Amino acid sequence: MELQIQDVAFGGKGVARTDGKAVFVPYVIDGEIVSASITREHKKFLEAELETIVTRSPHRVEPRCPYFGRCGGCVYQHIEYEHQLALKWRQVKETLRRIGGLKEPPMRPFIPSPIEYRYRNRITIHVRDGVIGFFRRESNKLLDEVNAKLADLCGSNPHDGHYTLRVTDGPRVFTQGNDGVAAAMLDLVDRLIPPAGGTLIDAYCGAGFFAKRLRARFERVIGIDWDEYAITVAREDARDNETYVVADVEAELGARLRSIASASHEGNSAVIVDPPATGLTKKILEILIEYRPTQLIYVSCNPATFARDLAALEQSFGIDSITPLDMFPQTAEIEMVVKLTAQSSYKRLPAPPTVR
Repeated sequence: MELQIQDVAFGGKGVARTDGKAVFVPYVIDGEIVSASITREHKKFLEAELETIVTRSPHRVEPRCPYFGRCGGCVYQHIEYEHQLALKWRQVKETLRRIGGLKEPPMRPFIPSPIEYRYRNRITIHVRDGVIGFFRRESNKLLDEVNAKLADLCGSNPHDGHYTLRVTDGPRVFTQGNDGVAAAMLDLVDRLIPPAGGTLIDAYCGAGFFAKRLRARFERVIGIDWDEYAITVAREDARDNETYVVADVEAELGARLRSIASASHEGNSAVIVDPPATGLTKKILEILIEYRPTQLIYVSCNPATFARDLAALEQSFGIDSITPLDMFPQTAEIEMVVKLTAQSSYKRLPAPPTVR
């Protein structure tokens, strides 16, 4: 079947249409004409596999990894980097329109990764029957070729000697996976929050990624997380104005914001939320809408739940800016940082030119 690829959807698959149905095809680029075979039929859409490229996009490049297309890690190695950013930017904007009802979201330019490959500072590997490796695309089976390469690497460049390693982070402590983009994210959040004094609450704080950067700008900094080990790490170099609490985020955030609301002398408040991909719970949304901290920073890795939550938060906040960041080049993942201001003091900043 010959298809005209109209766009690339969030997740990395190209979108075409035939007989009134959408067809999703991996490893293609918008504008290409391809030959594909249907692999699964659903009520409203079809899935297909790429066979040949009839008309090649000028944005197509040669993938660097020999396992690309079989390993489930990357989906965009065949697309030049600038076009990856343009696609992801459109995906965020379209998701905000479709799910969040935001017709003209205040999108800022994409913050790219300083490097396109070899940027990860950590990886997740999987174990099956005593063998470690990466999953095949869209399966829970290990990719044998990658396993063999890992075995080769384990046996290369052996050295004799004794070493002492002091590890302060544990495997359960969340860290951003790309140091360059993590630094850019911290700089961005630092710029977005004006000097306020008062109290900063870092919900889902982990080991204090945001709180540590901003602690000198607030009279009090409160970090909340359910993970006891992460909070232990955060407390190791805490200053006098920092408090880190092992607690349920819903209960603790509500209690802290109630306390701030009842003590007008505490001045402005700022809240940072960086929830898992499932987004904010209904209870946390209700708490934020009710108590309306002066400044709210929402960090997300899921455009769909992000858009859903922004639609709810618009009841009490103005959406000042939305900045996407490319934490994981070559993959479908997108990080987003949104600045919201309580409606009583809301004033949208002028939008700079955007990447399209």
